[in-house]
Amino acid sequence: MSDLPVRGEAAEVLRAEAQAVLALVLDPERRSRLADLIAAVDEGLLDEEAAGAAEEVLELALSSGRVRALYGPEGETAIVSLLRRLPRGRAAVESAREVTAALASLEGRTLEGVTVHALSPGEFAFSISADGLELSARLGRGGVRLNTIAI
Repeated sequence: MSDLPVRGEAAEVLRAEAQAVLALVLDPERRSRLADLIAAVDEGLLDEEAAGAAEEVLELALSSGRVRALYGPEGETAIVSLLRRLPRGRAAVESAREVTAALASLEGRTLEGVTVHALSPGEFAFSISADGLELSARLGRGGVRLNTIAI
């Protein structure tokens, strides 16, 4: 990954959230990683190490509702946009595209069945059957992943 520019509202929110987490963390190694992240944000560029730390901070802030509560919809939009440019975000966007393309193959077919299974907390599998074609995928904290397409 090449260094990723971070500016504007996304940088402000990321810095504030990293500082908030830093204030609560006791582990010296984790504190150092957060301090490095804050320094990278101040420089306006996230390297691979800072990007990993940023993903952790942003995912926590978004999943807890803290970003929207403190920074409003504009702050949330800025952070979601930044997160989509980071490695895990890019991977999530790509896996969503793959599943969307697979689901498009069912378009116009007669639906035969749909099942959803709870696998573990926050993890689900679903399958859709249509005209002899079956598609299955998993949904969870890591995004959506295509499992199988069978004829």
